[in-house]
This record gives sequence, structure tokens and C-alpha cells, in this order.
Amino acid sequence: MLQTLKRWIGGAKAAGTDARALQAWARERGHHVKRVPADDGVVVEGVMHGTSWRLEWGSPQRAYLLERELRLRMDLGLPQHVQMMVISRALAEELEQAAYALFTQDMQTRIDSGMPEEMRWLAMFPKLTLAGMKTVRSRFTAVASPAAPAAAWLAPEVIAQLDAAGRTWLADDEPMVLMTLRGRLYLRIESLQPDGAMLDGALALYEAAARSALAASEGAVGQTQWPTTQSTAWQSHLPSSFSPDSTDEHPR
Repeated sequence: MLQTLKRWIGGAKAAGTDARALQAWARERGHHVKRVPADDGVVVEGVMHGTSWRLEWGSPQRAYLLERELRLRMDLGLPQHVQMMVISRALAEELEQAAYALFTQDMQTRIDSGMPEEMRWLAMFPKLTLAGMKTVRSRFTAVASPAAPAAAWLAPEVIAQLDAAGRTWLADDEPMVLMTLRGRLYLRIESLQPDGAMLDGALALYEAAARSALAASEGAVGQTQWPTTQSTAWQSHLPSSFSPDSTDEHPR
């Protein structure tokens, strides 16, 4: 917990790593690749379900992630009131302990101004039952508001991909967050050096979650299409020491 608090208050430092494996993976699959020299990062763009998605690998945009962050985002035009999250259990417990410590240490200003959605949702939203595979129940935690669309979102296809992640490419203590926010779907993973198997697995999980989120939102309201949100993608609520770059040429 002490390590979490130090990261949360002081921020994380990114280490230089080799982006060639990620670039090769993206080009082999026909995706567009852009380098970010200032951050030694990479931006990959592709299309899924007729909608553009963006993968970014670079400096973390969340204080609970160290060194390097792999993040995926796509605007699905989901209802903005639907807030759903699956988070690795170890990270959920770490964030809950950190939030409790901040409260008990009378750091209300830091909590109000710097606490990200992930930490707030764990405190505010009810936990969902992850049905099915033991691997999934032991490795992940799910919260949502409202609960009904989230129960539909966690369809067998998504549960199967979470199980595959827990058994193959996602280490026991590796932080991961899959969430819907402001009409978009996000995936964040701490990854110092992503390889092909991890990237394939992350994209497969993301695609299953995107397809299921669309089906869940349509079923919840009886409509087949939603207007896309115009809010800024990848907006984060970070401590004041963080300064995310606002341009599309840099990971955000």
C-alpha cells in the first residue's frame, strides 16, 4: 500500500524500451503505425466493427501504472450514463486500500481533485458477480452502474476472453482495466514490453468487449444506434503532477 501511495502522490516514471516488436506486430496485421519520438512511444490505428480504434503505448496516464502503459480506446457511441468496469483483482484491492488510506489521512483535497474514475467506481458502484470460470472469478473484479447493462456486457464471449487472459498473457500481478466511459470503451494494461501473444490477446478481449457492449446497450434501451459523444477521448482525472499531451500525435 505504501508503494501505491508513493506512486499516487508522486507519479510514475517511464523507462525507455524497444518499440520494434509492437511496430512489427501492427504492420503484419495491416494497421497504421506512428512513432512518438519525444516519448519513445507508438500509436497504432485500425478499424473494428466499422469504427476506428486507437492503441497507444507510452508513458502511463494513470498513477497506478508504472513504467509503460498499453491502452486501447474506441468511441462506440454508448449511452454516457452506462459506466462498467472489469479490473484485475489485485489492482482493485490495491486501489481500495490506497483510497482508504487517503481518506483516513485527511487528504480530501487530493481525493476530490485527483482520484480517477477507477478508484471512485470501486467505492461507489456495486460489485457484479462474475459467472462461469473460476479463473475469472479469482483474477478479476467487476463494478457497474446501472447493473443491468453490465450483466449483459459480461457475456460468455467476454468471460472466455478474460479467462484466456488470466491463463496466458496477463500475469497474476499485472494491472488491467477494461471500462466504458463517456460513450467509449477503454483498455489499460501495464506493459513494459508487449509481445505478439499479449497484443493479440488484448485486442481479442477488446473486440469481444466492444461487440458485447454494443449489444448490451442496444438491448437495454431498445434502440440500434446511439449518437456519438463529443467529449474528449482519453480524458483522465490525474494528480496535478501529470500533464497529458492534448495532441493526437502523442499517446494520451
